[in-house]
Amino acid sequence: MILIKPWDHAFDIAYPVRKAVFVLEQGVPEEMELDEFDPLAQHALSYEGPICTGTARLVYLKDNSAQIGRMAVLSQYRGQGIGTAILEALLKLARSQGISSLSLHSQVKAIPFYEKRGFIAQGPVYEEAGIPHRNMILLLPKMV
Repeated sequence: MILIKPWDHAFDIAYPVRKAVFVLEQGVPEEMELDEFDPLAQHALSYEGPICTGTARLVYLKDNSAQIGRMAVLSQYRGQGIGTAILEALLKLARSQGISSLSLHSQVKAIPFYEKRGFIAQGPVYEEAGIPHRNMILLLPKMV
């Protein structure tokens, strides 16, 4: 089950997942994990029974665009379609809000995951929090 929540209802649930994946597993400095975009975003939360197994956020930008970020699935739940379900929930939300383009900063190792869902890599590889990333974009068709 995927729920969409604002940050004030998602923090206690999403942050432990993000901390486990980004801070403890990948070594991202904890002070970099939370930012000024969290309170502005809608957060997707994936559940297996009462356990939050994954999360990601959708940040609304200018010009009918948005950015997906902080996609994290707990290691013991990977490979079960949770990331796909979270991404699909955020795509559905974006379409319902009239978003015409989505961007994200993909870790290089995750590029094939996003490419399978229509995202296109753009620009050079760069370091973010000590991890190689590349920008990706997806243009959404207009809803009729």
